[in-house]
Amino acid sequence: MSESTYPLGQAGVIERKGLRDRVYDLVLDMLVSQSVAPGTRLSIDAIARDLNVSPTPVREALVQLERTGLVTREPLKGYRVAPQITDGQLESLFDTRIVLEGGAAALAARHSDDLVPQLEAALDEHRRITERVRAAAEAGSLSVALLREYFAVDWNFHHLIFEGTNNPFLIDMSEVISTRVHRMRQTVLSGVTDAEDAVSEHSRIIDAFRTGDPDAVAAAMRDHIERVRSRSRSDAHTQ
Repeated sequence: MSESTYPLGQAGVIERKGLRDRVYDLVLDMLVSQSVAPGTRLSIDAIARDLNVSPTPVREALVQLERTGLVTREPLKGYRVAPQITDGQLESLFDTRIVLEGGAAALAARHSDDLVPQLEAALDEHRRITERVRAAAEAGSLSVALLREYFAVDWNFHHLIFEGTNNPFLIDMSEVISTRVHRMRQTVLSGVTDAEDAVSEHSRIIDAFRTGDPDAVAAAMRDHIERVRSRSRSDAHTQ
């Protein structure tokens, strides 16, 4: 791929309002869509030209994306798309999620009465966007924007549980984990093809929260993450 042009779509002149966030979203779309191969050099000037913006918001976006692991920076050489996630990194990510999210779910169970209605609303939104994804996939029109929206809705369910702990340190860790999940989805095809499975598993987590039993809630969360791990392994090995 040429280093002077990136498949960011017809961005045109981006409004100054929210410029930084919009540039970030466009570059993230490029990475998550797998339209640029791992290891590809990312030219700040070329991306800026494609988006008709100054290099500053592009540079800021790449700094943010470096923290997610989606891009890497080499001294004196600039940014590149990160290498494909390894099997070992994938396993480590899921091990981390098992520990953090299982523990967070158990803590959040203390506030089940307040949390369950929020999770039910999040699950309803998950079901709605799953229908949209299925329809778009069947029509051959599944867009990067819809993928990003789906991922945000899917992760919101998990983030609500972190927030339900009322623990600021765990909430911060939720943000860190979410960025790593972005990287997994960049290189592993799971996350949309298993949408209906995820909806069912989220429903079982809510059922566990209704019991108010921390052990049951933690077990339901761990079971969900282990199932996602298994599907991700399978997807990674079929690419």
